[in-house]
Amino acid sequence: MPKQKVKCSAKKRFKLTGSGKIKRKHAYKSHILTKKSKKRKLALTHSALVSKADEKNVKQQLGLI
Repeated sequence: MPKQKVKCSAKKRFKLTGSGKIKRKHAYKSHILTKKSKKRKLALTHSALVSKADEKNVKQQLGLI
């Protein structure tokens, strides 16, 4: 039986926490930062959790299911 492959793009973007939740980074912080407020840029710096609705798809891409 062939090996199960992991999506490399998902591997780079998501990390698993100790409790089994999936951590992600916010989008819109790579360029065109001059028009964004300092408060908005700071909020985008912090990581967030993947929503419950998307968790199954992300886990499948990471080969956890």
